[in-house]
Amino acid sequence: MAYVQQLTKPTPTDMQTNKPTSTIVQQQLMNNPLNPSLTTTKQTQPDIHQQQQQLMNTNLNPVHNLGAKTETQQLVHGNLNTVQTPSNIRQQLTRDGRPMFSSADDNMMMKHIQGTHTPDGREIVEVKPLLQLVEDIISRANPRFDAIGISGTPGHTEVLEERTYSPNFIAMLDSVGYLIDRISSEIAYKSASGGDGHSTTMAILNLVSYYSWDTKLVLALAAFAVQYGEFWLIGQTYSSNHLAKSVAMLRQLPEVLQNSSMFKPRFEAIMNLINAMLDIAKCIVAFKELPSQYVKPDHPALSTAMVHIPMAVYWAIRSIVACADQITGLAVLGQEHTISTQEAWELSSSAHKLSNMHKHLVNQLEICYKDIDERKFDEGYNHLKRSFQTTHIDNLRVLWLLISSKEDQPPLVDGVTKRRVNLDVLKRKNVLLLTSDLDISQEELSILEQIYNESRHHSIRQESQYEVVWLPILDPAVPFTEARKKQFENLQSGMPWYTVHHPSLIDRAVIKFIKEVWSFKKKPILVVLDPQGRVASPNALHMMWIWGSRAFPFTTIREEALWNEETWRLDLLVEGIDPVILNWMNEGRYICLYGGEDMEWIRRFTGSARAVAQSAGIPLEMVYVGRSNPKDRVRRNISTILVDKLSYCWSDLTLIWYFWVRIESMWHSKNQLGKTPDNDTIMREIISLLTFDSSEGGWAIFSRGSGGGHDITKAKGPQFHTCLIDYNIWKVDVQEKGFIPAMHDYLAKIHPQHHCNRLVLPGTAGMIPENIACSECGRIMDRFIMYQCCDD
Repeated sequence: MAYVQQLTKPTPTDMQTNKPTSTIVQQQLMNNPLNPSLTTTKQTQPDIHQQQQQLMNTNLNPVHNLGAKTETQQLVHGNLNTVQTPSNIRQQLTRDGRPMFSSADDNMMMKHIQGTHTPDGREIVEVKPLLQLVEDIISRANPRFDAIGISGTPGHTEVLEERTYSPNFIAMLDSVGYLIDRISSEIAYKSASGGDGHSTTMAILNLVSYYSWDTKLVLALAAFAVQYGEFWLIGQTYSSNHLAKSVAMLRQLPEVLQNSSMFKPRFEAIMNLINAMLDIAKCIVAFKELPSQYVKPDHPALSTAMVHIPMAVYWAIRSIVACADQITGLAVLGQEHTISTQEAWELSSSAHKLSNMHKHLVNQLEICYKDIDERKFDEGYNHLKRSFQTTHIDNLRVLWLLISSKEDQPPLVDGVTKRRVNLDVLKRKNVLLLTSDLDISQEELSILEQIYNESRHHSIRQESQYEVVWLPILDPAVPFTEARKKQFENLQSGMPWYTVHHPSLIDRAVIKFIKEVWSFKKKPILVVLDPQGRVASPNALHMMWIWGSRAFPFTTIREEALWNEETWRLDLLVEGIDPVILNWMNEGRYICLYGGEDMEWIRRFTGSARAVAQSAGIPLEMVYVGRSNPKDRVRRNISTILVDKLSYCWSDLTLIWYFWVRIESMWHSKNQLGKTPDNDTIMREIISLLTFDSSEGGWAIFSRGSGGGHDITKAKGPQFHTCLIDYNIWKVDVQEKGFIPAMHDYLAKIHPQHHCNRLVLPGTAGMIPENIACSECGRIMDRFIMYQCCDD
């Protein structure tokens, strides 16, 4: 096998004379701003060996620094007072706030590091599970400090978790096990012989030269994890296991583990450096796992990262060697292995260095992730558009695209049982997607629930063969706070139909699709999918408000058919709102609907109307319908009307809201079908009512029974009031024409030539036409934009 060739490299003893540790390389390393532990005075290699040997014969410890020895380096450079300060080190670590990966001083180092990299394309190492195994060892081995000393585990007995590994992973460990041992031997040789950290790091890089950069680092971490784990395995069990206690006695570990106050700073420094190494490794592995279909090798962020990764791997492995030095020193020399302030700072500064490298790499990784998200977003959006243009066997495919399922949990909540269910409950059914944000009004929910429940009570009727699903569309940029979560849950708990379990199940691409393709803006829409998942209506909410379940199956064809059956009559305006009015119609009574907020006009108008009805001898019923978006003024008017018995009115503001929302829905329905005031009589009358509601003052409609045509008339408040006062003028025509036609003709005579109408269209979904003609004179109305708060 190919990896066997790499394992036949010279032994550590043989390699000591062949490592790339020339005077030039050593000087480059000393001058490297990323190596704060080294000074810059030039020395030859023989001088270094001679002074190292002198130092080994003194009481100074031979194994306690990052790379070459701290005291040794100070002696080597002939200046014991040349010690880097923390501020100097921080200044050298960065330049303009960014890690100095590729400065001019690093070029030679980079060449030597790259010179060890001769990959042959082998992919036998499962890097991610191996890294997870390393993390598991280190997390369980990390010491915990208590009042007595240092312990590896909490006070309670740990419950062993049986973790299974794939056969491929076990086979992979068998194939690289010898290589991991070789790396461990190289590290141990350095610690025992006092070799410098750079040479050992380069030797390790030569051992793993055939592998990718992420694999090199993870293999080195695995070798270190073995040593680190064995050390703490003894430390954690020596007090309860005789074998571990005997080994610990030989290594003098009880003394080390019990003197926590002395060794705590060292262990903390080692742990911080280990965490920094793991962060670097996970980041580099994450780069390797980037999907190639989204991030090409020439991607700017990936290219930038690949330039810096070799140096990051070098310093991470060098930090591994430094940490191993510390562990070996403790295991061999025990309490005699003291650590100086400078040495502790070097471990800390190395962790700081790796942290800076990690931050820079993470920035590049986040750029890649962002680009991947955008590519997936565009891909998902386009796929969604294509799916709705394709014919399917059933509707499940498009429903799965609209509502994603996470963690294999059912994505829907049954409105009746409140249990989570799968999308299969909607298979091959007509599905009405109620799409809204969290600001959907209680009036809308109340009326929709009433219609929905009525359809369920007639289960044998065709109208009941549909399901409603609430799609909560929230702005992804707005945090889903606890308050918004509570608001969502309150809405969800009150809905009797299916709801999406959580807003996060609606993907960002789906939100864009619903807003751009289905024209969802702010107000709710009701998109209808037929049993094959095709859009039967872009918004059936208007049909639902006008005809209820009679509009089933809520298709555009059904909408046109219903309009073909309609004429402009009072039944159309009040159907399904109040059975009292329908009874009056059946009895042939005259009915007057009037609205507005001017209470003085209401008093004058109702008084004049009753006087005219009494004079004409007609049974007249009057109903106050307020105005759209009823507020406090309408509520006060209702109270006054009821107390003074001026007329009949709806005390429930929901009914007033429903009356006006049906009129608005008629306009949107007609507009959605392409109707205009020029070619559609009902559209013209609807615009007139909306104009009345938008203008100041009152208005009124008179009608008799359920008839249309000449049996219904309307006008603004002042014009109507004048008509009633002038009753003696036109009453002569009542016997010949009838009461309503005579009133209609007189209203046309007194209609002012100069008028100013205002039309405020509701800001709901659907196309707002560019031009709208006045319902009275036919002129094109000027267009303005109005913003209105909902408060009085």
